[in-house]
Formats: sequence, C-alpha cells, structure tokens
Amino acid sequence: MVLAKIASQSDVSVHSTFASRYVRESLPRYKMPENSIPKEAAFQIINDELMLDGNPRLNLASFVTTWMEPECDKLIMDSINKNYVDMDEYPVTTELQNRCVNIIAHLFNAPLGESEAAVGVGTVGSSEAIMLAGLAFKRKWQNKRKAEGKPYDKPNIVTGANVQVCWEKFARYFEVELKEVKLTEDYYVMDPVKAAEMVDENTICVAAILGSTLNGEFEDVKLLNDLLVEKNRITGWDTPIHVDAASGGFIAPFLWPDLEWDFRLPLVKSINVSGHKYGLVYAGVGWVIWRSKEDLPEELIFHINYLGTDQPTFTLNFSKGSSQIIAQYYQLIRLGYEGYRNVMENCHENAMMLKKGLEKTGRFKIVSKDIGVPLVAFSLVDRSWGHDEFEIAETLRRFGWIVPAYTMPADAKHITVLRVVIREDFSRTLAERLVRDITKVLHELDSLPAKLSAKISVNGGENGKINDTDAGKNGTTVVKKTAAETQREITTYWKNFVTAKKSNTNKIC
Repeated sequence: MVLAKIASQSDVSVHSTFASRYVRESLPRYKMPENSIPKEAAFQIINDELMLDGNPRLNLASFVTTWMEPECDKLIMDSINKNYVDMDEYPVTTELQNRCVNIIAHLFNAPLGESEAAVGVGTVGSSEAIMLAGLAFKRKWQNKRKAEGKPYDKPNIVTGANVQVCWEKFARYFEVELKEVKLTEDYYVMDPVKAAEMVDENTICVAAILGSTLNGEFEDVKLLNDLLVEKNRITGWDTPIHVDAASGGFIAPFLWPDLEWDFRLPLVKSINVSGHKYGLVYAGVGWVIWRSKEDLPEELIFHINYLGTDQPTFTLNFSKGSSQIIAQYYQLIRLGYEGYRNVMENCHENAMMLKKGLEKTGRFKIVSKDIGVPLVAFSLVDRSWGHDEFEIAETLRRFGWIVPAYTMPADAKHITVLRVVIREDFSRTLAERLVRDITKVLHELDSLPAKLSAKISVNGGENGKINDTDAGKNGTTVVKKTAAETQREITTYWKNFVTAKKSNTNKIC
C-alpha cells in the first residue's frame, strides 16, 4: 500500500525561493535581523536589489576596468582569501608584487642598473599612491629645511585646478597648501609657465597630470621640467616633479613611446599609476614608483616582525587583498608589450570613431585631445538651445548609458562637459550605438520646450554682448545678462535639479 505524503508549511523541500517568507517580508535595512535566514534567501534578496544597479560595461563615466579574462577571474577567486600583508606566509605573492614594481619601473624608464631593484610599492588605487609620494616629498623637504636652519612649517604643492580630489585630500589631511593654477576656456590643464611662476622655496613638488580626469589631456611635463631646471639654477632650489599618471601611465608608453614625461626627465622623482584603470585590472590596485632610494626617506619605512619575519612596509593601509596584485602580474605577462599596445590602439581608434560621429551631428564641440587618454569630452556648441548637457546625460540613462555631465573648475566653471571613457570592453559596435542614441536624444529634446531658466534669459546684441540694463514694463529696470552669465545660471539650475532628484531617489531606495 502506497502512503501519500502531505507537505506541511515547514517542509522546505517544496519552498521555492520567491515563495519563501523571507522574500515575502521586508527585512530590517539598518539593523541586524534577530533571526538567521537560509543562504539561498540571503543571496536572492541581495541579488534582486543589485539588478537595479547600472551595467558596469555601460558606465562610461568610469576609468576603472570592468572586464577581465576568465582565467584571470579564476586566479582572483582562488586568491581572494589571501591577506597581502602576510608576506612571510605568502612569499610568492610578495615576489609577484616585486616583479610588478620592477616591470612598471622599467616601463617608465627608471635609471636602474642591470641587477638593481626598483623602488616602489603596490597600493590601494592611486589615492594611496599619491598620499605616499606626497609624504615622501614633504619629509624630504622638511629634512632639508631643518638642516639649513630654515622654517619648515608651511609646505605647498603646485598643481592645476584639474587635479583629482585625492590631491585635495592629501593637502588637507597632511597640512600642505595646495596652490592651483586656474584653468581657462579652451585650455583645461595646468599651464607649465604659470606653474613654474608659482613655485617658491616652500614648494615640496609640482604635480603634473598625465591624463586629466576632465578631458583626458596630457600635461606638458617636458616643458615643466625644463622651466624648473632653469628656475632651480637661478634660485638654488631643487623643486622636483611628481607625475600623476593614474590614467595615462599605461597608455603613453605604448601609443607614444617617444613622449618624454617619465624618469627620462631628471626632475621627475616619483610616478603613480592605477593598475585598475588602463593597467586592465579590477578595482582597486595602484602603484607608486620612485626614481631611486634617495627619493624615499628611510624614516618613513616601518619594520615589523610579528607576522613571522622582519618586513619593511610603507603603506597607509595594512591589510589588503592579494588578488588584484596577482591579477596585475597576470596581465603584464599575458599581454606583454605587444598586447598592451594592441589594447590601447583599439581604445584610441574607437575614441576617434566616436569623436567623428559626434562631430557629424554638428551639435558638439570636442574639448578632449587626440593625444591623451582614449576618451571623448564634448560640450554643446549652441548654448541658447534651451537644453543643456545635464539633460542629455539624464535622458541617455533611459537607454542604459551612464555618461557624466559636469562643470569645469575655476576659472572655466561656465563650461559644461559630457565625457565618454573608452575602455577595453567598449567595442566599435557599442560606440556606433552610442552615437545613434545621442542623436535620438538630441531629436527628442528638440521637440520639447526649453527649460524655464533658459526662457528667463534675454537675447544678446552684437558678439553676444548684452546691455547692462533696459527699461521693462511699468518703468521697471530689467538687468540683462551676458551669454556666459546666462549659461552659468542654466547650468547651476539644472545641476541642482539633477542632484535633488538623485537625492530623492536614494531616499526611496
């Protein structure tokens, strides 16, 4: 006789994932729940929410790598439980890091002897690398001033207003004045001549950017070096250069090997580069390389022995994963010089194709350069259109594209820019599709009424100049604005609108 089995509510064998009570009821978001839940339910709850994130490969705002080969993914997962700081326990990982440092140092033309080891360290992105390089410059400058019996309490760094926020963090955290060379319209990087003029006896270094975040442009490190060599000769100072090559360090050696920006220039004492950008590794790994041991003060290096052996360390972070370092070594030996060159050439060609497609619309002015990071930065030609770059960026999200819109720093804040970063996984097909979708957005906005803030503006006179005042109705005086003032007003209005909208969205989530 066969007995039928009646399933009860507690019989987990008949519970599907989405029918379980754990998925039907909301869990507390900001407090730990009282009870445990099955691992399948925990996975499904988190996975469902993550589906609402943007697609990393369509995130054209980011410079960070979003694709690696499956073999490297496996290496990462196999080593994800290794803490890099345990050097004695994981000696091979330490050796791989040292190999990476030496490979990158040679790539940057460090003046090393045949068997001489390079001086450098792997970091958590370029932010930590910049902090370490800045500390080395500050301490070396302080030691020199102390030896000369001079004040050493007011160090400064000269750089452009286009620097990444990590430089502002370094200046604020470590009490160093940041002297910024302001930008101007149509010149969105640091002017080497102005930078050299701003250098004084308290300048610990001048920071040059090889690949500006704003428009991908390489700053003229060679000219800066020549100007500082002459100024140092006249003043008796020895002001050095740090090159922030976070984005461009893995590009320039392969596309423009004759471009002098690295240790071939005598005043370049340290360079940082992001392995997780065009080093082609997932976030977050960076590297900082010094020209020689003399450029890294020994007192900044700590020696620890409580992990089993004497270990020198110069980092801000202690524990960190080994997987990204292993992934970096994989990319360096897997691709080699030939492979990296092919990847960078392909990225550059896709950027040029996208640039031509945008130019064909007749609606945009390209503000990026052909020699630089493979990206396309562009702004609207017609500022009286009634719509702006923030609207274009917001509308493109409906197609899945994440394209940032932002204003330039001082003194070019009235300029708004859209930027598309071309990474290894951004194919020619996607570039062509993006141009079509941008064209659709332009046609859609053409059919919509102008924003209120644009309607408020009044028409200008000759050459865009507008009279200071004019008579309005009932004898009132209407103050008219210049084209630049009107654009600033529109930009501010829309930027605040988008920010408020995003804040409200975050509150709902």
